Amino acid sequence: MASRSVNKVILVGHLGRDAETSYTASQIAVTKFSVATNRRWKDQQSGEWKEETDWSRVVLWRGENLAPYLTKGKQVYVEGRLQTRSYDDKDGKKVWATDVIADDVILLGGRGEGVSGGPDEYSQEPRSAPRPRPAAASSATETSPSSR
Repeated sequence: MASRSVNKVILVGHLGRDAETSYTASQIAVTKFSVATNRRWKDQQSGEWKEETDWSRVVLWRGENLAPYLTKGKQVYVEGRLQTRSYDDKDGKKVWATDVIADDVILLGGRGEGVSGGPDEYSQEPRSAPRPRPAAASSATETSPSSR
């Protein structure tokens, strides 16, 4: 049997701040946001409930149409994969960071959730970002999400 591996992440949580979209030199949109997920458990010694929040950085390629709806406090479903990268900080020290590279992002909750004008302010709120298309082999160096 061939060796297999799995790199899959599913998050359901709330956005910690509004999503930010920037563009690569080839004008491909990169939307970044953070998602908070909570875990709650009962401490066996004290019997009291404890809660912990984890923050995940999410990168969504070609998600510029969904980005305006990714606002602080919105509940989202994110499906993707983990990717670790390194960079040098301002002191020249190597820093490692792990991001979730999103394949699907779905807004959860009612249509009016987080909208000041009520549930009918938007006539058609998008549910999901489109899946990114594989980059052509010739442009794989800069534009491919898998090369980052």
